[in-house]
Amino acid sequence: MKHGELRSIVHNVADSLASGVGLLIGVYEMDVFREASCSPGRVITVDFLRGEVIEGEVSSSLAGAVARYRAALDQLCRNSGGSVDALREARVRYWSDHITPLFSVTIEDSAGRRSTTEYAGIPGKRVKAMDELGRLRPKASAR
Repeated sequence: MKHGELRSIVHNVADSLASGVGLLIGVYEMDVFREASCSPGRVITVDFLRGEVIEGEVSSSLAGAVARYRAALDQLCRNSGGSVDALREARVRYWSDHITPLFSVTIEDSAGRRSTTEYAGIPGKRVKAMDELGRLRPKASAR
């Protein structure tokens, strides 16, 4: 699978968790941003390949939901004609700036290409930035 396709799939999983509804896994109530605001450092980082929270403190309910997203990620990859084996890393960091919920998706594919892309709001849309000509454009992914 192409890097952009993998990023899109991980974004969809991350956005499902961010939405608080979790239709991908059958959970209907969770608030990752509220839990992030109460967590040390005010962030929560999730490793979707392992189905674990690797930074921050979360409720047992949210930890259980995160564990279910491992299978959802695998299913989305298969539905797209690929495999979760195409990913070496699929981490998402959740936080809020008191106005907007934010999350960043970091992936590394099996070829070693790595990127981090920031999203804002619910649903998560690419963060915008001004280019050198003063135009508002999607902020470039970090490599």
